[in-house]
Amino acid sequence: MTIKAIFLHGTIVIDGWLVSSLGEVSLAAMGLAAAIGGITLGVIFAFSHAMQIRTAQASGTDDPVYLKSTLVCGLVISLSIGLLGIAAMYAAAPALILALASGPEVAAQSWAYLSVFTLVILCESVGQCLSSYFNGRGRTRIPLYGYCLSVPVNIGASVMLIHGLWGLPAFGVAGAAMGSALGVGVQVAFFALRLWQLDRPLAKVAGWRQQSFPQTLRRHLGFALPIATTFISATLATHVCTLIYARMALNDFAAMTLIAPWNMVAGQIAMQWTQATGIIVAQLLGQRASAPVLERFLSAAWRGAFAAAGVVAAVFVALALSVDLLYANLTAETRATLFSFLPLLLLITLPRATNAICGNTLRASGDTIYVMKLFLWSQWLFRVPATVLAVVVFELPAFWVLSIILVEEILKFWPFHSRLWKGNWKRADVSG
Repeated sequence: MTIKAIFLHGTIVIDGWLVSSLGEVSLAAMGLAAAIGGITLGVIFAFSHAMQIRTAQASGTDDPVYLKSTLVCGLVISLSIGLLGIAAMYAAAPALILALASGPEVAAQSWAYLSVFTLVILCESVGQCLSSYFNGRGRTRIPLYGYCLSVPVNIGASVMLIHGLWGLPAFGVAGAAMGSALGVGVQVAFFALRLWQLDRPLAKVAGWRQQSFPQTLRRHLGFALPIATTFISATLATHVCTLIYARMALNDFAAMTLIAPWNMVAGQIAMQWTQATGIIVAQLLGQRASAPVLERFLSAAWRGAFAAAGVVAAVFVALALSVDLLYANLTAETRATLFSFLPLLLLITLPRATNAICGNTLRASGDTIYVMKLFLWSQWLFRVPATVLAVVVFELPAFWVLSIILVEEILKFWPFHSRLWKGNWKRADVSG
């Protein structure tokens, strides 16, 4: 799961690098189109997290009706989001691009990219659902193999279609979207093939988990919505804070911009460990495992989270020591600001990992609304207002602005851990 997540985020970085050879206009066009198309993708990814947990619960019960119901409901919801998002983009995106683009050339290239990118959205609405289904079943290598197939296709096709190699037309920035669509299409075809090979008997299973499919779909949506809301809220809060960071001094904003992808990619080491913990807890609860079994597993998972946090901390140390080498073209002030982030990055790794263990364990037990509420108030009643005060009102240096994220994790620490220590999650009934 960790390797797959790094592949996912790394592909985004590579796409930007490939388009950068076309110049600033194409980069701006791709950035604008990706921001618009990323809204629908973000919602699809958010519901895929819920799909992982629901599938794990169903897998633990080993009930074929429950498994079929989860798979079909997940696909219906994900495809509906994708189709509605595409329809909304065709209705609103042209006017939005014209309003936001810095010039007609950027607008034209942005729409060319986005019109092809709809194929990526459509494929991902199936691919992300199937990937989460395989993860929930414990078959985590299948999504990884899918990405191993799609990434070379994406890169190779993008290079050829962007620049028109080997007699192909040069599509420019739209070629990057075509390459992504081809890569994701190969991935989805692989997932569909493996689903047919492994779970073909589910197609012959009669009935639904509830009395009818509409009731089953409503029950699935009721479980998924709080989890999806949590992830959608986190994405929106991050984007809002990034817009606020733009008010900072140039060097500070550059440092905040550079540290964000490192924080995201390195953090996958611990975050994927905690997500895997949630999947296995959901499976154990579905099997009606005893409290001692659950406690032993969670204790081992907790020790693993400490180790994962240590690895993340080591990555940040290596980054800090390599700042002058990696970003030699930046000013000394920006590099010094990046290096000054190290104490905060080291301190944040442990509470973030343990909070995530709690959050994923509680979600696995069905305690999704509590987790959602905790994230919502910490983001919208603390992080965003605190960022406004720090940047706009007090004009604090970047170090103190970044420290808001650490304080947010500390604020969530007791509510998360006290809820887990009560132990109600060990007696949860996830069979419904």
